[in-house]
Amino acid sequence: MIRNASSLVPFLLLTATVLAQQGGPPIRQVGSPVDIGAREKDTPAKPTPRWPDGRVNLGASPGQFGLWLPYSGILERLVNPDDADAETEKQFPNRPKFREVPFQPWARALYAYRNGNQFEPHTRCKPSAGPRQFLTPYGVEFLHLPDLKRVFIIDEGGPHTYRTIYLDGRTHPKDLTPDYYGHSIGRWEGDTLVVDTRGFNEGFWFDRSGLPHTEQLHMIERFTRTDSKTMQYEVTIDDPGAYTREWSSSFVMGWDGEQELFEYVCQDNNLATDLLVGSQGQISRTKNIIP
Repeated sequence: MIRNASSLVPFLLLTATVLAQQGGPPIRQVGSPVDIGAREKDTPAKPTPRWPDGRVNLGASPGQFGLWLPYSGILERLVNPDDADAETEKQFPNRPKFREVPFQPWARALYAYRNGNQFEPHTRCKPSAGPRQFLTPYGVEFLHLPDLKRVFIIDEGGPHTYRTIYLDGRTHPKDLTPDYYGHSIGRWEGDTLVVDTRGFNEGFWFDRSGLPHTEQLHMIERFTRTDSKTMQYEVTIDDPGAYTREWSSSFVMGWDGEQELFEYVCQDNNLATDLLVGSQGQISRTKNIIP
């Protein structure tokens, strides 16, 4: 008899690996970082779903469910490497290369340090705002409540918490207490949700590669659902504490209509065990399972 359920985990993982190696049935982990763009490339795109008043629905249609995932899985990024190929540059003309990011000297040095010491707060179950919120392979859910004039963006991984976007015309409070998600107010420009956010703390990485920011960060995001399975994300970053000028970037999210939010307790379901303090000093970001 197995008296400790945790002792069963290594056995199950080994069994899954053996089955896969022996040509057994494919095993799909919940929240798998599979490239959603490649997986859904043959699924015909339907028109952008809308509410009865004609407003774009950024989430699931009534009676359905689904999550937004990084379109290119773990390869999705905010900044291209300096050696990005011409096709990548053509696909994302608004995405800068690393050498084009207008770092303050200290921010560039911190970024370089983080590349060699990847103890990201996200892997310690801390919230991640800005672009990093949408770069986790576990996905996010957009919950639009028109009666409340609010949009909630619910994280699956990390702390499994939510961010609030107010659509009731309010302004930012004069004295904001810095926190992880900041204070977000939104408005519609046609079919694009434009979100203005201030009041960030410095407790999270701005993206999974370690781009830094300060409490001076002011961010404008644009969410445009172009069809049933595609969301264009654009961000303008204004942070004079970390950068010498304002700069912008973009990436794409893909819709997975086969997944929904599941119970996630970060401390018990942290798949980046190699990153735990005392185990390894860093982890390869090319592994299949990363946060």
